[in-house]
Amino acid sequence: MPGWRNIAWPTSALVLALATAPVAAQGAAAPVARFDYVAYSGTPDAESSALKPGEFANPVLPGFQPDPSVVRVGDDYYLVNSTFSWFPGLPVYHSRDLVHWRQIGNAIDRPGQLTIGKVGVTRGLFAPAISHHGDRFYIVNTCIDCGGNFIITADDPAGPWSDPHWLDFGGIDPSLFVDNDGRAWIAYNDAPPGPPEYDGHRALWIQQIDLAAMKMAATRTLLVDKGVVAADKPVWAEGPHIYKVGRFYYLTAAEGGTADRHSQTIYRAETVTGPYVAGPRNPILTQRDLPEGRAWPVQATGHADFVELVDGSWWAVFLATRPYAGQQTNLGREIFLLPVAWKDGWPEILPPGAAVPPTARRPALPAFAGDSLDDWRDEFDDSRLALDWMMLRTLRGRNWWSLSDQRGALHLTARPVAAGSLDQPSFVGKRLRHHDAVIETSVAFAPQAVGDRAGLLALTDENHFLFLGRERLADGDAIVVRRRAGDGEPADGVVTGRVALADKVPGAIDLQVRIRRDKADLRWRVHGAADWQQLATGVDASILATVGAGLFTGAVIGPHAARADAAP
Repeated sequence: MPGWRNIAWPTSALVLALATAPVAAQGAAAPVARFDYVAYSGTPDAESSALKPGEFANPVLPGFQPDPSVVRVGDDYYLVNSTFSWFPGLPVYHSRDLVHWRQIGNAIDRPGQLTIGKVGVTRGLFAPAISHHGDRFYIVNTCIDCGGNFIITADDPAGPWSDPHWLDFGGIDPSLFVDNDGRAWIAYNDAPPGPPEYDGHRALWIQQIDLAAMKMAATRTLLVDKGVVAADKPVWAEGPHIYKVGRFYYLTAAEGGTADRHSQTIYRAETVTGPYVAGPRNPILTQRDLPEGRAWPVQATGHADFVELVDGSWWAVFLATRPYAGQQTNLGREIFLLPVAWKDGWPEILPPGAAVPPTARRPALPAFAGDSLDDWRDEFDDSRLALDWMMLRTLRGRNWWSLSDQRGALHLTARPVAAGSLDQPSFVGKRLRHHDAVIETSVAFAPQAVGDRAGLLALTDENHFLFLGRERLADGDAIVVRRRAGDGEPADGVVTGRVALADKVPGAIDLQVRIRRDKADLRWRVHGAADWQQLATGVDASILATVGAGLFTGAVIGPHAARADAAP
């Protein structure tokens, strides 16, 4: 497996050091959990599984992958998306067919680049925009509660990416546009020129940037105030991108907020600074006008970015959700792909009333081999973690995990940091990508004090998670279910299920979590046993739904270890 760049990850020698290191809160050695593997198997939606020759299935990148941005360089396409408080951040994907994507790096992969500190999961890195000019790649981004707006550069999109060049302007969702004359501009969303007239009243601005000096011009120009129809009091105009097509500059932006009223809009002008005129058909993408109860509902469509193919056709990547009830989905906002149709000089992704299809005709591009997203198994037999493993917040001098160089295993030290804390718990996870998915692991763990635990954690944000694992309780060791369903519950969750372990179970335990939309089935067995033991069925998994996390993130699941006195 490929590794994360430029980080000297701990060796197995550190595992012994961690295992014997004192923990002041307990006065005892910190126990270390050994995870021999993690396996994932997901079942795609039936509607998107019935592919005909020449078709592809949406979403092209399922799971928590919001705010996509794409760029073409020759025959290659590169894509990035938001990661909020997860580290490493801003995954970089490569494709040659726009359908299948392979992760090649993470743009924020070094602790020294920036610090995502003790902030909620829904803070951090918002809405990156990737572009290419000359021989260099650029990503413009906003770090909420961790520095503001910045730009990073790379000669190779796989990395390494530069340290941030912090930029002096407000607002969020910046994107870079370089005109034919070489002048570079950043378009972004910020407060309106006067006092906001209502909640969600925003404006789109443009400001020149000197890419050699990485300095913003002193003045900026208003592009759009409020939105397409100001009298309707539109909310949250954001995520602007500018393209030059023929003699016109086209400005596309999201509008309506990130929930089920989300949409994509279009404007154009004859100069980059405007004035911009809204298109005759707006929005150019939305699902808010479709009836509830329809088959394979898709919601929250928007935050699109366009890309032109070599043959002159245009395509759009955009975020959307696949709710199983209301606005509930555990998967977060996912990346969809559709062609862009040009009519009378204006682009449109879908006409009014048209539903996002689960399948569509593929772009006229040669097939590309992307990452396996439906089924994977990681036995941790490489010297580095795979690129798509994530942890919460920036790793800084906290050597709580390592990979064994003697046998494939991931080691996590059980530390007094709760899964629901604003610190960095001992947790590494991958995105949940299917409504119906099974996640399995084998963990060897010897609790030493009441509250010591290790197992599988599914987490949407610090206030919403499920845990299945081995734990020392007051009356002995048990396989335990914990959950946190809101900030009114403890940071380490509450125990909702348990089965006592006999003293004869000192070795590894296999754990299996099946998440089926709003339900979860939880099983375990002694490692090597033939039969699984059912601990709980029909557990409420709707607590992982992204509506509980402001519709920003999605569920991430993987190995976790903690111990008593976990700090909030």
